[in-house]
Amino acid sequence: MLIKLNDRPVIDNLRNYPREIVDRLARALREGAVAEADPRRKGFYDVADGDRSFFIHVSPVTGHVWLLASWFAEPAPRARYAHHLMAAAGQCAQLY
Repeated sequence: MLIKLNDRPVIDNLRNYPREIVDRLARALREGAVAEADPRRKGFYDVADGDRSFFIHVSPVTGHVWLLASWFAEPAPRARYAHHLMAAAGQCAQLY
């Protein structure tokens, strides 16, 4: 699915990641990012942005994004992204 937030998502940097990481997540969320919802926890997502992945929670009350974890990841093959983007035509989660 794609996840897209408003123009200025508020990101709570709970683990004090460098500003560059937080800015990268904010940009990805503004532009629309490939995400996978956690099936066991509502509002939690794995978000992919090239060679970096993020684990976030979007608060249903405030709309704030909690940056819980970030790590380098093997970039997903283009075919995987294309599948997500095509399937996301009807699955784009526009949050806040």
